Amino acid sequence: MDPLFWPSEANRFRRFTPESLAAIEERIANKKKEQVKVKEKTKETKEQGVEEDKLTPQLDLKICKTLPSLYGDIPAELVGEPLEDFDPYYTDHKTFMVLNKRRTIFRFTATPALFIFGPFNPVRKKAIKILIHS
Repeated sequence: MDPLFWPSEANRFRRFTPESLAAIEERIANKKKEQVKVKEKTKETKEQGVEEDKLTPQLDLKICKTLPSLYGDIPAELVGEPLEDFDPYYTDHKTFMVLNKRRTIFRFTATPALFIFGPFNPVRKKAIKILIHS
């Protein structure tokens, strides 16, 4: 089977860090630049029939579903911790995922909550742990 379809050991559970957030913001900026270029090209050529392949969220990685066993066991130190999202659809969305002991997927936005609490704020981290606790 193609290794692209199976998550590699190194790619699995990565903590959501400020560097992760910066990478997401960079991808968003690059996507916006590409969209501007595409709009300019369509204005120049007047072709409206061009259709893009749009990603959709994976059904097995939806919120409140159990993480498939394909991804392996969750290390104990990462239960309840913000993780980078596995779903390719969310690579250019400011979101992160959190898994509880039962492997249930929770997804949160990385924008500041109440315009005060960023994703790395200790108060917000405690609130997330309380929320996902089974």
